[in-house]
Amino acid sequence: MSEQRRALITGITGQDGSYLAEFLLEKGYRVFGMVRRTSTVNFERIQHIQDKIELVPGDLLDQVSLIQILQQCRPHEVYNLAAQSFVPTSFQQPVLTGECTALGVTRMLDAIRIVDPSIRFYQASSSEMFGKVREVPQNEQTPFYPRSPYGVAKVYGHWITVNYRESYNLFACSGILFNHESPRRGLEFVTRKVSYGVARIKLGLDNELRLGNLEARRDWGYAGDYVRAMWLMLQQDEPDDYVIATGETHSVRELCEVAFGCVGLDYRDYVRVDPQYFRPAEVDLLVGDASKARAKLGWKPTVTFKELVQMMVEADLERLRSTLK
Repeated sequence: MSEQRRALITGITGQDGSYLAEFLLEKGYRVFGMVRRTSTVNFERIQHIQDKIELVPGDLLDQVSLIQILQQCRPHEVYNLAAQSFVPTSFQQPVLTGECTALGVTRMLDAIRIVDPSIRFYQASSSEMFGKVREVPQNEQTPFYPRSPYGVAKVYGHWITVNYRESYNLFACSGILFNHESPRRGLEFVTRKVSYGVARIKLGLDNELRLGNLEARRDWGYAGDYVRAMWLMLQQDEPDDYVIATGETHSVRELCEVAFGCVGLDYRDYVRVDPQYFRPAEVDLLVGDASKARAKLGWKPTVTFKELVQMMVEADLERLRSTLK
């Protein structure tokens, strides 16, 4: 009988971490999740599977803790999903963002090199690396032009992953994931801000929704689809980097139109543009070309944009109704 596969997920309490943990448990993995020691711990996203996963304390800012975790858990695969991942915060906390989102990747890669170079490593790269895009759509060969400290840090994390792969022959992959959303998305992200705002307005708890640039366009997919791509990358014969995207682009205005339409309302009656939500340097158009992932990984998205928005609005309506009872 073959040995049970073991995986370590950093950022397991986040949206992607929770979906990936579910996915790996279904595949029969023993799943370890790295969590930071903080005074307030939010396990809401993994509550339903907490008895099936093993949480270990550690921090991407602390190399010793990473080495100890790898020695203790002996994972076959490491998925590095932890980061300071909210773009507006990266403008306010650029140094912290660099420490965690950029140098944190190096610390983990070096810990793998020291403890067990056979560990397969997945780095969560981001479409924000493309920033002020050089071509449309963006693929694995498109030059990076990040427009935020977050995007800059992710570019460092991406290239250090390539560097360790080529320098130390590590099985290290980067998934350049375009925006992926779900009912588990944080309230600070625009998709969830919209779905939650729609639910509050529908239930009479609010009468307006304040947003930034309605013309910004993104390639939005479903997080549950995207974690499958992460796993597929680590099952290949050779490590490589892949763009994961739907290939469709939608504006924030369209997002509002669909979300309000789910509850029979017209977004124009409720949405107000507020300059405080504009970024210092805006990314106007991101749309990915995932043809390499389709061809080599056999991956493709299963949830449409409208289905995703409806799923999020319905989840927020249900969540709010349960608190009002």
